[in-house]
Amino acid sequence: MDYAPFLSPSSVLVDKPIATVLVVDDTPENLSLMGALLRDHYHVKVANQGEKALKIAQAEAPPDLILLDIMMPGIDGYEVCRQLKARTQTRDIPVIFLTARAEIEDERLGLALGAVDYITKPISPPILLARVATHLALKASNDFLRDKSAYLEREVALRTLEVQAIQDVTIMAMTSLAETRDNETGNHIRRTQLYVKALAERLREHPRFAHVLTDRMIDLLYKSAPLHDIGKIGIPDAILLKPGKLTVQEFEVMKTHTTLGRRAIEEAERRLGMRVAFLSVAKEIAYSHQEKWDGSGYPEGLKGDAIPISARLMALADVYDALISRRVYKPAFSHEQACVIIVKGRGSHFDPDIADAFVELAGDFLRISQRYPDPD
Repeated sequence: MDYAPFLSPSSVLVDKPIATVLVVDDTPENLSLMGALLRDHYHVKVANQGEKALKIAQAEAPPDLILLDIMMPGIDGYEVCRQLKARTQTRDIPVIFLTARAEIEDERLGLALGAVDYITKPISPPILLARVATHLALKASNDFLRDKSAYLEREVALRTLEVQAIQDVTIMAMTSLAETRDNETGNHIRRTQLYVKALAERLREHPRFAHVLTDRMIDLLYKSAPLHDIGKIGIPDAILLKPGKLTVQEFEVMKTHTTLGRRAIEEAERRLGMRVAFLSVAKEIAYSHQEKWDGSGYPEGLKGDAIPISARLMALADVYDALISRRVYKPAFSHEQACVIIVKGRGSHFDPDIADAFVELAGDFLRISQRYPDPD
């Protein structure tokens, strides 16, 4: 009989290589019979024991489908199927049990182990060929969907990296612009960025902060921290770079750098035409990092938990770094002096729990400052 009407590889896998079928049976006659039946339509490989079948399945060019007997010396077909489905390399190869065991429980077990079909002997050649064709077609579709899914995952990952790169470049560009106006160095930016991250990671399990300090939020804090003083670009040089103490009127102008910073970031968002998470955090930091826990800060005199957590973290990081850094209007304080001032500000300038976290991390702050010193 001509079995072509039941199976033509070209009708199932257009422009695809001819599929390979592995026949596993310990009886030579059965191997010869199946080989003769399948060879006109597929590449056929044979194995007369389970161990050999596993080796062929794990080869560089694995079969597209396996016809598997159950009763064999050594490991039986059930165990072969179990091992095939347990291994990443072979788990997607469809297995059809081809066996003389016709009990319902045998079939149930075979399908439970992951086989796609269960055919009992003696076989009907046209039915066998039709089922093989069906499962090869399904495998081809599944392979295509897996490849498509993997491709889409790679594209999403690539686009995500591109978005992150754009964010990083945006921050670097805005920060560099601010640095051209201020007397602080790029290392101040790097140090405060690392201080904020260290504090956030220490407090991420704290009951007051755990709901906010997720992995995503800590990443946003790290990326946004460099923009805390972006508003200083709008402060006149005579005030920004003044070597002496500011007058009351000059200090009022200096205080506007918080509002100017938020406006600059809002303008960036407006030009983008959308709200961006990392810029939202940057706005909080730029606008509120000069607020104090007791309400004596600026620009709004916010008090306690009304101050965004991002700004509270930035406040301590910024003050510590300002203390240990030399400026035209002051010498650098020692790490020990800075620690005393920070602890003194606990509950007045700083959130008490953030100040406590700083005490625990004081050694890390010192190491960060030593790793990224200002140029002489």
